[in-house]
Amino acid sequence: MIRVIIPHHLRNLAGTGAEVTVEVTGPVTQRAVLDALEARYPVLRGTIREYATGQRRPFLRFFAGTEDLSHQSPDEPLPPAVIQGSEPFRIIGAIAGG
Repeated sequence: MIRVIIPHHLRNLAGTGAEVTVEVTGPVTQRAVLDALEARYPVLRGTIREYATGQRRPFLRFFAGTEDLSHQSPDEPLPPAVIQGSEPFRIIGAIAGG
C-alpha cells in the first residue's frame, strides 16, 4: 500500500482525510499512484492532472520526503521509502502571489 497525502482542497472534494492509501500493482511510479488515487476517488479526475494530456496541473507539486518529484518523468520509479510505506507520496498545493 502506498501512502498519499493530499492537499486540503482536494481532500474536501474527495471527502477523505489528509492521508489515504492506494494499492499499486506493477511498478510504483507517479503515474501508477495517481491512476490508483483517481480510481479510488473518481471525483479527483482532472483535478491533479489534465484530462487530455495527463500533465500535472499548475500549482500542484509532488514530493517524496523532501525530494521534489514534480518535474521528473511520471513513469520513473518512486523512491524506495515511498514504495515501502515509510514515507508518503505528497501532493502539495503551491501558492502564488505578488
